[in-house]
Amino acid sequence: MRSKPSLTVGLCLLLAFVFSGCGTGTAPVESGGRVISGAAPDTDGATKILLYYDMEGTSGQNDIRSLSFGNEEYREARVWLTDDVNAVIEGLFAGGADVVDVVDAHGSGNPQRDILLDKLDSRAQMLYKDEPFRPYVDLTEKGLYDAVAVVCMHSKTGGGGFAAHTYTLGMDWILNDMSINETEIIAYSWGRADVPLIFASGDNKLKEQLEWMTWLEFVTVKIAKSADDAELIPFDEVHQEMRAASQRAVENLSRAQAVKLSTPIKAQLRAVHPARLDMLDGVPGILCQDQTVTFEAQDYLEAYDGIEGLLRVATLGYTGLLNEVLRDEDNRLKIMNEYRELLFRRWVDVESGRWQPPSPVSKKAGGKGKYFGAR
Repeated sequence: MRSKPSLTVGLCLLLAFVFSGCGTGTAPVESGGRVISGAAPDTDGATKILLYYDMEGTSGQNDIRSLSFGNEEYREARVWLTDDVNAVIEGLFAGGADVVDVVDAHGSGNPQRDILLDKLDSRAQMLYKDEPFRPYVDLTEKGLYDAVAVVCMHSKTGGGGFAAHTYTLGMDWILNDMSINETEIIAYSWGRADVPLIFASGDNKLKEQLEWMTWLEFVTVKIAKSADDAELIPFDEVHQEMRAASQRAVENLSRAQAVKLSTPIKAQLRAVHPARLDMLDGVPGILCQDQTVTFEAQDYLEAYDGIEGLLRVATLGYTGLLNEVLRDEDNRLKIMNEYRELLFRRWVDVESGRWQPPSPVSKKAGGKGKYFGAR
């Protein structure tokens, strides 16, 4: 007569069954406001990777001026950025990728892409569209890619990294009580399509913030000393590790997990100087306290759209810095007189029908030229 299995053995068997996804992959695990689950199966037999690049996490770079188009330092940083991207592309193909598309996720002010397109690995394709698009959320589609990777990324606002910020200056994105960085914004966005993030690079502070993604291959390119300084790691060492780590990321794609946020989502934007949100204090229907606006969203895109709207309000706080520019009396009088003249002239011209504000480019109507997605 066979003895009955013990309660402990039975429980272990049950847990093994549940976490094996009943033989169809990893069952979703919800913890701390996020859901981790297995990636969507490959349906076409080709491994397709979407590679995002930013610029603050570029190797060789520790000068904050190199991030902005128009500064002399930006020119050399574009070369470094291109070299980093190419190193990752080389590794992705070595690991078995069949397709690698590249998308610009920086925001230098350059009307073109920040990368040097003529130096881009010819096996990869630069992604662009004929109409404006938001690279973090508008590309997400089931079955389009098997994984995403990010290169030259940075720490979140308050994260202690080089050029630390989230989306733009002075913004702290808090979703389900988690302050997140832009790499996580991308990961949660693609999690909606069950597509995993498999590779990232940036400074040591970003690495610390992403350690919860245990499957993620990460390459540290510099050690942050402050928001405008970092100890650099030699190019050769960084690029060798980028090639190796991105290759491993593709080879181990089957182990990667997709991540998404539990719904409904508690969404918050906290403004940090020079941004401000206190102008919303007391507005009916808006919960604003301690420079933080809180709202509930039914899904990720609703949370993203809501925070984007709040960003436009929070950046109005930047104008407070004008007081510092206007400390000199001669400058103050000159600038304020020019401002008043422009204000009244614009008002009169609008009222007289001589001037109309430019219409925003419609996503449906499209616009002229190519759009690379850069924010």
